[in-house]
Amino acid sequence: MSERSSLFAGRVRHTAAPGLPPGGVEGPRRRILEAALTLFARRGFHGTSVRDLADVLEQQPSALYKHFPSKEHVLAALVQHGYAMHHQTLLDGLLTVGASPVDQLHILVEVNARSHAQWPLLAIVVHEELHALPEALLGPVVALRDASAALLLRILQRGSAEGCFDVVDLPTTAAAIGAMGVRIPLWFHPGLGLDIDTMAHRQALLALRMVGATTSSKASR
Repeated sequence: MSERSSLFAGRVRHTAAPGLPPGGVEGPRRRILEAALTLFARRGFHGTSVRDLADVLEQQPSALYKHFPSKEHVLAALVQHGYAMHHQTLLDGLLTVGASPVDQLHILVEVNARSHAQWPLLAIVVHEELHALPEALLGPVVALRDASAALLLRILQRGSAEGCFDVVDLPTTAAAIGAMGVRIPLWFHPGLGLDIDTMAHRQALLALRMVGATTSSKASR
């Protein structure tokens, strides 16, 4: 096992949550995606062969090609599912608060943190294996990723314009806040004695402090 694959395995030991969120594809395609998700999270995309995937599913490799043209298409489907679910979750969260940039930043970070903690395997694969997709399959997933990033940046821009935030460098601050969520699958696990909602709320408070805004209508929880 390579050093990188070993690192993946160590992370996955702390993730007991279901692999693939509900919705999207069903039937044989879903079974393939669920198996691939676990393998890609444990071994990395390049450390997993079509034969490995077929063995887990107790099928011949040729059976997989009836549902996906290639291993890259399996990864693309997983990443697409992950980014689509994540983006919709962010939009749904924003619908629960008003127009205040402070409240919007709070809910966006909270929802983002909760999503990464609830679906750690998918988060690991989406963030760590995106680079393995060929150019032809990157477009739709990058568009979804960028749309989610734009939500955060617009909130920071509006909060700065309205005097709610004190941000020196908007892109750097947005990247730092986003990175907090990306790292959650690497350290968060039930053994910490910290539930998901509390962790997500604390991440939101940290983000508010990063932009110089320490209070929101949700901050008193």
